[in-house]
Amino acid sequence: MVFLRPILAQTQGIRRFSTAKLRDILSKDIKITPSKTLKSIPPNKDLVFGQSFADHMLEIDWNNKSGWEAPRIKEYGNLSISPSATVFHYGLECFEGMKAYKDKNGTIRMFRPDMNMNRFLKSCQRLTLPEFNKEELLECIKKLLLVDQRWIPSERGYSLYLRPTAIATQESLGVGPSSKSKIFVINCPVGPYYKTGFAAVSLSATSHYVRAWPGGTGDAKVGGNYAPGIRPQMEVGQKGYAQNLWLFGENDNLTEVGTMNLFVFWKNAQGEVELVTPPLDGTILPGVTRDSILSLARLWGEFKVSERNVTMPEVTQAIDEGRLLEMFGAGTAAIVSPIKNIFYKGRDWPIPLDPKDSSSQAGVLTKRFADTIMSIQYGEVEHEWSVVVKQ
Repeated sequence: MVFLRPILAQTQGIRRFSTAKLRDILSKDIKITPSKTLKSIPPNKDLVFGQSFADHMLEIDWNNKSGWEAPRIKEYGNLSISPSATVFHYGLECFEGMKAYKDKNGTIRMFRPDMNMNRFLKSCQRLTLPEFNKEELLECIKKLLLVDQRWIPSERGYSLYLRPTAIATQESLGVGPSSKSKIFVINCPVGPYYKTGFAAVSLSATSHYVRAWPGGTGDAKVGGNYAPGIRPQMEVGQKGYAQNLWLFGENDNLTEVGTMNLFVFWKNAQGEVELVTPPLDGTILPGVTRDSILSLARLWGEFKVSERNVTMPEVTQAIDEGRLLEMFGAGTAAIVSPIKNIFYKGRDWPIPLDPKDSSSQAGVLTKRFADTIMSIQYGEVEHEWSVVVKQ
């Protein structure tokens, strides 16, 4: 596939656009250079998220003269980039988070990778990074998985985390679209988010800091969304809370929890049992797990499912009236993260978990979503979301 891509130029201070046919990513042209020295793989019990990286990486360069170069799978190693590259000065960087699994037969599987490619492309478009053929990039990633398949853990609960990343590499100072770019993919084996079972978390509702705002980049997975959240995370961590519950606006609308989407399960003010999550209004990241939970809940048809605004005062009122049933975060790393407490306006508000089991660290619905999605990820149930990587 060939895209007509706008090329920005400066003529006497006036920006103008021209078009040219640029080469797209072609998986058939991939060049594989196996590493001569393979690393030792840590035992599953010793895995720490994002610490041990596989032998190889995928790298694809782009320029605005000819487009995408041939993809390369090569030994994992450092990148050589000029200190004047625009990624270092203006934050032109976005990424994805996705996983590969091995089922009981040793077959490699991915979970809804098409959604990751859709979001990755959208993030690139938001930053004026070059577009790409989503299907061809995914095929390149699958070839990387086959090269590094020994790194994919075979035990249930373990997986290989993949980090596709796009950066601007033009060597110049000045804010504008980059004439050069790079996509690279690295991967690392990871264990269960909760090694000994669920561990419900306490949150601090935060309105002093803002994660995202209308018209910003909250719906794109750009690095600039994450760095400003580190200081707020450290501040609530010093007070004994695991994450921020990001609020927005004068009504204290719920948005996200830490770096995860947020769900509320309750009896709403009209007496309906409802699962609700904030809408994709441009401030919310369209999470793959978020979409999966909504799709499953609608398929089950057992309660109302809504994407709408919910305020923190509505949540506290539901707690006072005994209508709140569960709250949880959702994302690739944990699938779901149960919430047991929220600090808001000077006091802690307890969040119910499992009313029939006082020792439980997760609500019944939260556990059901986790079990269902994991069963699909590991191919224990046949589902279109589980994509087999063919040898």
